Amino acid sequence: MENFNDMLGKMTEFLKSEAKTETVIGQQFQLGEFMCVPVMSFGLGLGGGAGEGKNNGKNTGAGEGIGSGAGAGLGISPVGFLVSRGNDIQFIPTRSSKGLGAAFEKIPDLLEKYLGNNKKKETEKV
Repeated sequence: MENFNDMLGKMTEFLKSEAKTETVIGQQFQLGEFMCVPVMSFGLGLGGGAGEGKNNGKNTGAGEGIGSGAGAGLGISPVGFLVSRGNDIQFIPTRSSKGLGAAFEKIPDLLEKYLGNNKKKETEKV
């Protein structure tokens, strides 16, 4: 059981060193007149187990068994960029949405165009 606790402690220390803000929010960089900050998706999976076994005399072989194991998985992938120019800030995704999500993302642009066209028609009537 001591090995399991040691492994768990080492995994925890590894995660403390890797799962930090600098990993999820990357270093900013300048691209022409734009300041860009990469945004990452961070996924984590942990698993572990331990066991003990003793022969109770019913089997022909005698022996003892102790076992432990642990594992961790870490995944980081780019989500997009926060881009700023002056006081304007926008999020630019690295992946395009599909299906219903894509339709919802287009609603603000469609409303802006619709409202812009209505204002244009009203000024033409006057």
